[in-house]
Amino acid sequence: MNPSPQGGPIDWEQVDSVLLDMDGTLLDLHFDNHFWLEHVPKRYAEVRGLALEQAKAELLARYADAQGTLEWYCVDHWSQQLELDIALLKEEVSHLIAVHPHVLEFLEGLKHQGKRVALVTNAHQKSLKLKMEKTQLAGHFDNIISAHDLGFAKEEPAFWTRLQQVEPFDPQRSLFVDDSLSVLRSARDYGIRWLLAILAPDSKGPLRQVDEFPAIRDFAAIGRKFEG
Repeated sequence: MNPSPQGGPIDWEQVDSVLLDMDGTLLDLHFDNHFWLEHVPKRYAEVRGLALEQAKAELLARYADAQGTLEWYCVDHWSQQLELDIALLKEEVSHLIAVHPHVLEFLEGLKHQGKRVALVTNAHQKSLKLKMEKTQLAGHFDNIISAHDLGFAKEEPAFWTRLQQVEPFDPQRSLFVDDSLSVLRSARDYGIRWLLAILAPDSKGPLRQVDEFPAIRDFAAIGRKFEG
């Protein structure tokens, strides 16, 4: 399936730029979910002398307050707020960082077709550096942009204006793929024509039901589009 905004196939002749999210889209969100929901609470409980369930409850409340903001994605913010070395804790479970199936074939196909490919992520620079080192994906992108370089999260309208300044693209001739519905809404509001959601951002989690946007389980079908 190569869905479009109308439910039909993507017209690749009408796509010049491909903007790709990282966590949950190209990379398995299992790493991030495990990190924030299990590993950080474990370390937080150890340092504070709390029961694990108490630590989880406290952290979930703090996460909820920051969700959707740039601070939610900021390693330095959480290091300060929780008095933990978040970057170091990520290293402890970095073996869980993994590329989703068929991503490499898709990226290679985009290059072969002459599309401009940009990684557009809310991830903090420290997380981005770790994940690029672990996955060796950096060479597949024409540009890599962290929202922290622009000062706004992708959920915010101002992000897209700032993005245009460092990665000029025609919204009507661009495809944007993300696992976050709130981010996809923001991209739609900005006028990006081709949008795709991801149904299985976390390989260990259930398949999501997404009705608001065209959606794919993984990049297999799109990757096959470029074969030969």
